[in-house]
Amino acid sequence: MNYLESLKSNEPLIKKLKSSGTVNCFLINIDNFSNINSAYGFEIGNEVLYEVSKYLNLVKPTTAILYRLCSDKFVLIDDRSLDNIELAKISESILSFFSQTEIIVDGDIEFKISFSIGISIAKGLINITQAEMAIRELRTYKKNNFQIFDPLSDFIHHEQQNIYWIHRIKEAVDEEAIVAYFQPIVNNKTGKIEKYECLARLEDEDDIISPFMFMEAAKVTGSLTNLTKTLISQSFKKFSNTEFEFSINITGEDLALNYLEEYLLKNVNKYNISPSRVVLEMLEDIASLDSGTTISQLDSLRENGFKVAIDDFGAENSNLSRLLEIKPDYLKIDGAFIKNIIDDEKSQIIVDAIVSICKRSGIKIIAEFIHNKAVQDRIKELGIDYSQGFYFGAPSSELV
Repeated sequence: MNYLESLKSNEPLIKKLKSSGTVNCFLINIDNFSNINSAYGFEIGNEVLYEVSKYLNLVKPTTAILYRLCSDKFVLIDDRSLDNIELAKISESILSFFSQTEIIVDGDIEFKISFSIGISIAKGLINITQAEMAIRELRTYKKNNFQIFDPLSDFIHHEQQNIYWIHRIKEAVDEEAIVAYFQPIVNNKTGKIEKYECLARLEDEDDIISPFMFMEAAKVTGSLTNLTKTLISQSFKKFSNTEFEFSINITGEDLALNYLEEYLLKNVNKYNISPSRVVLEMLEDIASLDSGTTISQLDSLRENGFKVAIDDFGAENSNLSRLLEIKPDYLKIDGAFIKNIIDDEKSQIIVDAIVSICKRSGIKIIAEFIHNKAVQDRIKELGIDYSQGFYFGAPSSELV
């Protein structure tokens, strides 16, 4: 059995962490190792790992024990009481050694190896989780470096929040705690409410939680389609005895799974609602989907009478050629430009340009984030068709 084979089992590592007190745990993750497997195959990749494991065992402190966690991840456990300076010296020694050492396999294939090292100082298996989080924080700005887990960092706080919401969103779907809220959209010619946007909210005890808090967790857990289906069924029920038009946000996942048309038509029949009253608001991630698949689905939905809107136009992923390809019925200008339109010249120029394009293309325009009379007056001056925002009403479980 070679040295790498002897490191394959996680049992010694688990036993060590469970039986020890506070330890220094160095999680050593090879940067971009998947590129080696892709370019040279798994056999060469395993040879690289074998050489790396030998060198790590050579360069590590004599007091530390080397374990292999999985694939391209190794763990060093050092029981000594070490301060941050000493932890940094150990990490820098490993990084420096490999920066000056070529890994040679299969006779003549040479590799330069770099690592991201996450360090946790704790008791038990939590060390691995904390070291993983330290690596994720490190890799947000660089690789080939080390990071000591800091529970007070903004990144770690955000990660811990995500972990909470990942668990909470699963529970919310099972408990049917996702509810629909509705925000009015006003016709700027008549001044009357003609439409509503349907928005997902999460009931969390006495709090109503915005999607801003749980949408990322919904993506991670694969719950986005459940959110969309819940929003569709609740919204159709809500508007079944009204004449209002209403819009529902759809995601790239909804289109990728190709279930929307069947599910929408099922609710059309169940609640006796004309598809012409239903607007499908496409979020910005749809711009990155396969063009042919997306357009064919949207065309089919339009043939059934549904309308299409593009949300947050003017944001980072917006694309003018994509706009003309999709040919939406409505376009929502990104709220960042609307809320600053009074004082920010850049926002004024961008909104003017979008209005001009839409009017020439026969696309109705909706301005979001209308928060006061001055902004609304400016929007009307520009000839924008509809307005939405807290100036007219916050999202609510009831219609205005």
